[in-house]
Amino acid sequence: MLTLDLSKLNGFLPQDYLSSREDALREAARMLAEHNGPGGDFTGWVTLPRDYDKEEFARIQAAAKRIQQQSQVLVVIGIGGSYLGARAVVELVNSPNFNLTHKDGPAIYFAGNGLSTDAMLEVIDLIKDKDWSINVISKSGTTTEPAVAFRIFKNLLEEKYGKEEARKRIYATTDAHRGALKGLADAEGYEEFVVPDAVGGRYSVLTAVGLLPIACAGVDIVELMAGAEEAMTALAAPGQDNPAWQYAAARHALYTAGKKVEILVGYEPSFRFFGEWWKQLFGETEGKEGKALFPASVEFTADLHSMGQYIQQGERLMLETVVRFEKSRGSMEIPHDPDNVDGLNFLAGKDLSFVAEQAMRGTLLAHVDGGVPNLMLTAPGRDARSVGALIYFFEYACGLSGYLLEINPFDQPGVEAYKNNMYALLGKPGYEDKKAELEARLG
Repeated sequence: MLTLDLSKLNGFLPQDYLSSREDALREAARMLAEHNGPGGDFTGWVTLPRDYDKEEFARIQAAAKRIQQQSQVLVVIGIGGSYLGARAVVELVNSPNFNLTHKDGPAIYFAGNGLSTDAMLEVIDLIKDKDWSINVISKSGTTTEPAVAFRIFKNLLEEKYGKEEARKRIYATTDAHRGALKGLADAEGYEEFVVPDAVGGRYSVLTAVGLLPIACAGVDIVELMAGAEEAMTALAAPGQDNPAWQYAAARHALYTAGKKVEILVGYEPSFRFFGEWWKQLFGETEGKEGKALFPASVEFTADLHSMGQYIQQGERLMLETVVRFEKSRGSMEIPHDPDNVDGLNFLAGKDLSFVAEQAMRGTLLAHVDGGVPNLMLTAPGRDARSVGALIYFFEYACGLSGYLLEINPFDQPGVEAYKNNMYALLGKPGYEDKKAELEARLG
């Protein structure tokens, strides 16, 4: 289903880049399969496309239908892995303009992923005259950004519908057994879905965390999971023919040769938030102990007119991973202009997708000639099955890559540093000494 082209790495890598890492990759694959490597308690995602909770999956489908029938808007409250995957899939399979173009079911607004007053007020203004529901997603229920947003939107929902009706419109995706949100959901009677203990947030898009909002947006989650399972089956086969092994080995070899940045390249505007999801996946998995490629993303051809100069001739510290979709969903023939003012009549009669393909091919060669290694991953299309496979490919390759770096890929201790400082400055009980220290430093 997915194909990986490494032919443009010739000259950038030693011939044995893969064979020299085969033993390490075999051990990494074994640890992922047996869940016993560093962070193994959080590798439940490895077989998730096959072993997911079928009863909960049916409840997700039923809840999505209910929301589609009773609400014009679904407000999805979450941050990081609790929203990036869902938004990535909704925009990639549907459109970044989904809220304007959808015909059935609710618009989807994402909140609780920052602390902007203006952004919050804008969403409130957009939904105030509509029927709406909430999907709040948080394992603990105490993460500041989504917890603040949930307070605000819960109060608004209760003011609009009354407490009894509001509780029927709140869907909580949280821990199965503990936490502030779990306790509130139990007490209030919200319908609950589970953030699995063995799946970290950045790997959770194929759980209820992502599946409920994705289903509400009309994406076929059966097909999404089927694509992921196909990729899971294919990538479980060990050996040098495994594309996830090839990708993990290539990026690790380029990193050890001195590359510092990996740029994920998409040629579709709908791919933008997939890039945001990918950046969290790799940044949070690998970025520790002073190691790892820095994950960045661009949208071509638009960013060729802004970042293109640096990519072509700036410091040679990067590699590019291009994600290409084989088929467009329609066609657009370029018309003939009798005056040929723009000099483009040589393109008349050609399909726009043909022009885009040649732009991509020309860019790839130019960047390779400029000293930027390029890999290309091709998916059949922007359909749910292909996107499910794409998600799993990057998840699995990321797990392998983390183990090649000899780190724990599945913790994120660095994330706590900003949170502790923020709690102290906000005056959270128990942080009094740190508050005084930080305020003295800030002046």
